[in-house]
Amino acid sequence: MNLILMGLPGAGKGTQAEYIVEKYGIPHISTGDIFRAAIKDQTPMGVEAKKYIDKGELVPDEVTSGIVKDRLSQGDTDKGYMLDGFPRTLQQANDLETITSDLNKPIDAVINIDVDPKLLVERLSGRFICKNCGATYHKLYKMPKVKDTCDVCGGHEFYQRSDDKPETVKNRLDVNIKMNTPLIDFYKNKNVLFTVDGNQSIEDVTNAITKILDKFTV
Repeated sequence: MNLILMGLPGAGKGTQAEYIVEKYGIPHISTGDIFRAAIKDQTPMGVEAKKYIDKGELVPDEVTSGIVKDRLSQGDTDKGYMLDGFPRTLQQANDLETITSDLNKPIDAVINIDVDPKLLVERLSGRFICKNCGATYHKLYKMPKVKDTCDVCGGHEFYQRSDDKPETVKNRLDVNIKMNTPLIDFYKNKNVLFTVDGNQSIEDVTNAITKILDKFTV
């Protein structure tokens, strides 16, 4: 079973990825992880990628796709894999079609966890931190037991990181929506896209994903 997992930041991809790996026994292939491994192992593509990263530049699609091909060529993907963070562009999606065709490991399903962006802004901008000890809280999920008092150190001063502020979060989501929309259309046209309602509870999202993936394990 060969998968791509999609979803905006805050949609719960990490939680569902852990579940999928555990239940179906396939490797979780995160672009960030394979980049770090390729650079550490000094593979030809890793060396090439490092040149761009060191200069603070975006790694070209052909280099990213080359690193993914190297990873999908490894034996632990023979019975399936789950890609996370790739493809990010239509060029990468087309490259992946070629890669998976050459390796005879075609994509079976693309799971897109779809969440209302307004809810995601609430989820992602709800974090705040104790100024004294660094304990982390969340306006929706983890408020201090005593109002305005840190559970850990008893401090009363809190702050929010700049990248957690609502306007920053909204901008980040807008960029991701713009990036994901062509990919969603691409996979919809190939009849491999399965959209899961991510506004539900974690358990309901997991159950919806299981119903989809179990079809591919019969």
